Amino acid sequence: MKFRFADVVRTGLFLLFAGILTACSGDKKEELQYVERPVESIYNQAVDELAKKRYLKSALLFDEVERQHPYSVWARRSMLMSAYAYYEINKYDDATNAAERFIALHPGNADVAYAYYLIAISHYEQITDVGRDQKRTEEAYKALQDVVRRFPTSEYSRDARLKLDMTRDHLAGKEMTVGRYYLKRHNYIAAINRFRTVIEKYQTTSHAAEALHRLTEAYLAMGIVNEAQTAAAVLGHNYPGSDWYNDSYVLLTKADLEPVENKKSWISRAWNTVKFF
Repeated sequence: MKFRFADVVRTGLFLLFAGILTACSGDKKEELQYVERPVESIYNQAVDELAKKRYLKSALLFDEVERQHPYSVWARRSMLMSAYAYYEINKYDDATNAAERFIALHPGNADVAYAYYLIAISHYEQITDVGRDQKRTEEAYKALQDVVRRFPTSEYSRDARLKLDMTRDHLAGKEMTVGRYYLKRHNYIAAINRFRTVIEKYQTTSHAAEALHRLTEAYLAMGIVNEAQTAAAVLGHNYPGSDWYNDSYVLLTKADLEPVENKKSWISRAWNTVKFF
């Protein structure tokens, strides 16, 4: 399901650029023609199409402004308007390209934060399920981080932080899926490496408790008792009433063991060094 912009973002952007317009010429039914025209005429028509939610035609017209009048103030505005229009019809690569072009040509512009945000959510909208390649998820994660780092007090940063949480959860879910695959096939070292990634990079996600349990299970299967006990102890301390802790406790007691934390374990060190983005 597509995550739409907050109304304030959409409205603010539209008013920012559309507010400077003169009255449109009246040829609202005119089809897109790639002939040289005054910049105001093309731009006005593009905004008119945008208001009618004819996003593709609007984007093409904004692109035409940039093509025909590349050094005008209208061209600068058109880049972001084109990016937004492409985003609305799920043409994310086109949206990203337009936003990146704006950043490259106008890095100090007041609206550059919006361009970075548009790139981030264009990647975010393309996140697939955890069973598939996570390249888009990783790109979204990096782009969202970029928004938060560069514009920490902006309205875009607030939304980016929320999406970062969901993106982290998605990346952790992928690690868990692969880890479980290896665990079922008794490839314990490979499984542990995946669960370790969750603990070290994504311990604030919903997958952390299960990752600790799976570490208990894998280490116990390998006979590495101290690490199994530590994973269970950290799990019990942080998720004492969870089913995952109950499962880990049962595994240990069946082996005549109990949860005991080794403070020198990588698990203890990682858990005490939480990395929030």
